[in-house]
Amino acid sequence: MTNDNLVTIGMDVSDKWSHIVVLDDGGNVVLEERVATKAAAVKKFFKRFTGARIALEVGQHSPWLSRLLGEMGLEVIVGNPRKVGLISASDRKSDRVDAQTLARLARMDPALLFPVQHRREDTQAMLAFLRAREALVEARTKLINSVRGQVKAIGGRMPKCTSESFHKHADDIPELLEEALVPLMETIGMLTEKIKHQDKVIEEVCREVYPETALLLDVDGVGPITALAFVLTVEEPGRFRSSRAVGAYFGLRPKRDQSGDVDKQLPVTKAGDRMVRKLLVQSAHRILGPFGKDSDLRRWGLKLAERGGKTMKRKAVVAVARKLAVLLHRLWVTGEVYDPLRKANLNAAAA
Repeated sequence: MTNDNLVTIGMDVSDKWSHIVVLDDGGNVVLEERVATKAAAVKKFFKRFTGARIALEVGQHSPWLSRLLGEMGLEVIVGNPRKVGLISASDRKSDRVDAQTLARLARMDPALLFPVQHRREDTQAMLAFLRAREALVEARTKLINSVRGQVKAIGGRMPKCTSESFHKHADDIPELLEEALVPLMETIGMLTEKIKHQDKVIEEVCREVYPETALLLDVDGVGPITALAFVLTVEEPGRFRSSRAVGAYFGLRPKRDQSGDVDKQLPVTKAGDRMVRKLLVQSAHRILGPFGKDSDLRRWGLKLAERGGKTMKRKAVVAVARKLAVLLHRLWVTGEVYDPLRKANLNAAAA
């Protein structure tokens, strides 16, 4: 096989081995190979395909593989399997078939693969730091719930307090459960210290490495973690033609199933980054909650929530989260200073 930019390659990546199918310019299969999913093996195999187009799916290994193959001079397309029915809904699914399907779709039209763009290595490392913090918080929550549940089971009750101060109430554990639960309280205390340390690091990173987060922090309900996660995940704000597209990017846009006179009301897509979507929803709860500050976004969300019961309130939270994503992107792109009552002031001036 010679260096030929007319060939198209499909690569079905697995944890240990990856199946590769190579098509020539006429769409004929000219090579099938199984290669170890390791950098050295990938380099050795693909060094003869400089200039070729290669397609692979989003997965655990796709970030480093796409960077490596791009550095070797290949045109890399990372497809979204959730949106490619030929792969996700195939009734004859196998590594070989998937690799060939990827290659044929890339040869016909890369847009059919709904390509995604992986982040830079330094951005991915910082996101890993945020996800590590999220894992610590989830572990602490699980341990706290375990302690509360086991104390209730013998007729006791732990006092109401924040997660940060829970470990200080070890003296409230019934004597019967001390031997079992005190070690959990000590672990909860250690996790709390680790989380506090990571929070300080995140604040420093926002201030020193990502100063653009300062514009986002002006919005009530948005803290350093949400601001940094948003900036890291979007990475390049200019890749969105419109700020409105950011809500859909984080899976906060309702699904659509319309045909003729039927237009169903469906839940949001939940596409994109789960952690950022969760943070945006938490910020929306803060904005609409009893301690939220007056703003156009709060007024709009509360008005929407008034239309119905609990279901409408939940929808209002998601709608505010979607608008918040649009607002954060807009502030980042324009560099404008946030005015919480900009629309209300304009309406008052016009009146």
